Amino acid sequence: MSAEPRINDRIRVPEVRLVGPSGEQVGIVPLAKALELAQEYDLDLVEVAANARPPVCKLMDYGKFKYESAMKAREARKNQAHTVIKEMKLRPKIDPHDYDTKKGHVVRFLKQGDKVKITIMFRGREQSRPELGFRLLQRLADDVQDLGFVESSPKQDGRNMIMVLGPHKKKTEAMAEAREAQAARKAGRLPGTTDDELDPDEQGEEQEHQQDAPADAS
Repeated sequence: MSAEPRINDRIRVPEVRLVGPSGEQVGIVPLAKALELAQEYDLDLVEVAANARPPVCKLMDYGKFKYESAMKAREARKNQAHTVIKEMKLRPKIDPHDYDTKKGHVVRFLKQGDKVKITIMFRGREQSRPELGFRLLQRLADDVQDLGFVESSPKQDGRNMIMVLGPHKKKTEAMAEAREAQAARKAGRLPGTTDDELDPDEQGEEQEHQQDAPADAS
């Protein structure tokens, strides 16, 4: 069955409950009278509640209505926030420089409103020292606590220990801020912007857990 409502001469009932072009209630009128009013206003008679008794019809510009509805749906899809889980892998004995680099990625992901899965990879004798990974995950969580929180506490999974960080900022808020910053940069109000402040859509090098390979372990 078509999802399109019946309009004008496709409406096949003896009478309708008519709503005027400004939303005013006209009342129950014969179909012929409703069609006459539609022609008089140069509008369409659109059946908006087919199951009502009698059916409810409204006088409107149906072409304009369909266009505006399509634009609203398109804007809603554009602003829709998809949950993305980024992934970052670390070794329990990571050196300070590599730690700072990886932490910088985690900070950027959280600022964008994305979740981050942190994986500590144990090798050889490191497997007998799970407390090293636990302390490293705790340290990272403390370092980024202003931006995110521990959504899933550290858990051992074979040779790995995994923790998930969730952002304090909602994805929609991060997207809105990124668009505002991008617009400001284009207007020349934010000179000297760094790559870390780029719009998420412009950061092609980022790692997405669902699409791209995770970051190399150190």
